[in-house]
Amino acid sequence: MSRQIPRILVTLTLALGLSAALGASSVGAASLPSGERINGQLSVEPVYNDATGTIAYVATPMHAPNPVHTNPSAWAPIYLPVYPVGSTEGATLNCMGVLNCPDHAGLVAGAAAAIMPSVYGGGVIGHDHLIAVPGSGGDFNIAWQPVLVLFTSKAAANEHLTTLAQITAAVGRGDLIEIWTQSLTFDCAVVPAVVYWNGTPVS
Repeated sequence: MSRQIPRILVTLTLALGLSAALGASSVGAASLPSGERINGQLSVEPVYNDATGTIAYVATPMHAPNPVHTNPSAWAPIYLPVYPVGSTEGATLNCMGVLNCPDHAGLVAGAAAAIMPSVYGGGVIGHDHLIAVPGSGGDFNIAWQPVLVLFTSKAAANEHLTTLAQITAAVGRGDLIEIWTQSLTFDCAVVPAVVYWNGTPVS
């Protein structure tokens, strides 16, 4: 089930962000990349290719308009599965806690807690990013529309979702809801891994 959230609710939930989020967790495999890095004037982050579940990297110009000044027909979704404290999903997430993705992780955590308090009221361990990369056959663009992917129960949150097929199946089972934000678009482009690893971690 997809939901469109009124702008006033999005504003409210994002304002709650940092107060509702917890710090970084040690859960998961350290071999996976996590957190933002700064490379020149770029903020670079890991993402999952939503067709294959493999790691890719995206870069956002630090002074780009936010939201972007493009027609909604030119937006593509970036899915943000959010994992609550207590999840046994087991992987290092693209953003752990709020410290290594300070420009948005607290906002994501706060929105999750406000929208689904029965699952996220105790905080989050982090979230992932899933996008259609060029050539994957999915919905790719440079302007991205965040889609919060929220579990409907703590038991459902024990599955690590790295593909759009997994998300679609979980929505069909009633284990997830999708919250399509309306005014939080941003620009980013897929970049080689070296751009990420040569960057400076933000924390």
